[in-house]
Amino acid sequence: MAKQEEIIGTGRRKTAVASVRMKKGSGKIDVNGRPFEAYFPLQLQRDLILAPLHKVSKPESVDLLIRVKGGGLESQAVATRLGLSRALVLEDEETRGDLKQLGYLTRDPRKKERKKYGQKGARKRFQFSKR
Repeated sequence: MAKQEEIIGTGRRKTAVASVRMKKGSGKIDVNGRPFEAYFPLQLQRDLILAPLHKVSKPESVDLLIRVKGGGLESQAVATRLGLSRALVLEDEETRGDLKQLGYLTRDPRKKERKKYGQKGARKRFQFSKR
């Protein structure tokens, strides 16, 4: 008996890391052991995540198992979208052009700048007093 084929895509944003496992199914989405609607309560976040799936195929035809950690909910949503997009490209190379044009395959490289010694933060200085 052959194991059902799973496609794995990884997405990152700031400190959030998302691993998306995609396989043929009935449209069930599970995020960290919780239902999709419970983990991402805002409709805007759910639409953001499922946008690549709506663009290339029917969302009811695949099951998604999402593992996400780090960052905030918004960063996790963007990381999940990138992971899903990468999984869709691994499944069908023809979708690459559409997803790339929409910016779904672009990793946002911005990260938090480290705090420097002798300063209050990354850029902010301690108050200067001449006298």
